[in-house]
Amino acid sequence: MAAASLALSALRLDAFPGLLPAFAASVRLNSNRAAVSHLHRQLYGRLYPILLVKTDGSTVRLRYKEPKRILMLPLDSSTLPEAERKARLRRQFPSRPKAGPEETFEGIDLATYKRFWKK
Repeated sequence: MAAASLALSALRLDAFPGLLPAFAASVRLNSNRAAVSHLHRQLYGRLYPILLVKTDGSTVRLRYKEPKRILMLPLDSSTLPEAERKARLRRQFPSRPKAGPEETFEGIDLATYKRFWKK
């Protein structure tokens, strides 16, 4: 009986004030401790709070399966007026710059650069 009470007192925290038991100082080691930029997984075990931005500009807070800050819904271009739709298309796909005249070597005086040809 005395041995049992001695073993129980050894398990108490106040028996050794300078030492913590092994189970109190354990650290949860898993794959998430090595993640630097983001978690490389396809399924997440919980839902994360995000801010959903609708096409009219209003916002709603909800829970999403991936950890993101903001989620924007795509704009339906068929509901826009014709002028605004064309302006959005011009901003999205800008026109290519026109090709300028090519430089020719006919107007260059080669005697000016003769000093660079000597060895």
